[in-house]
Amino acid sequence: MVLTIKLYGVFRIDRFKEQQLEFSAGACVDEVVERLQLNRQLLGIILINEQHADINATLVDGDVLALLPILEGG
Repeated sequence: MVLTIKLYGVFRIDRFKEQQLEFSAGACVDEVVERLQLNRQLLGIILINEQHADINATLVDGDVLALLPILEGG
C-alpha cells in the first residue's frame, strides 16, 4: 500500500517534508515511525487523514499520515 507521509518540525531534519512511501498491507503508525527512525519520545501528534490517532492505529492504502513532534515554547 502507498501512504503519504508528512513530517513537521524536528522530524524534517535530514528527511523530507512530504513523501509517498510503500508499506505492507495492515501496517500501523508504529511501523512508519520505526522505518523513519523517528524518536518516539518526541512524537506529539499523530494525524491520519486529518483525524487524531495513536501509534497503534492501522493504516490503509491512500492514507495521509502526519507526524508532529511535541511542541515547546510558551
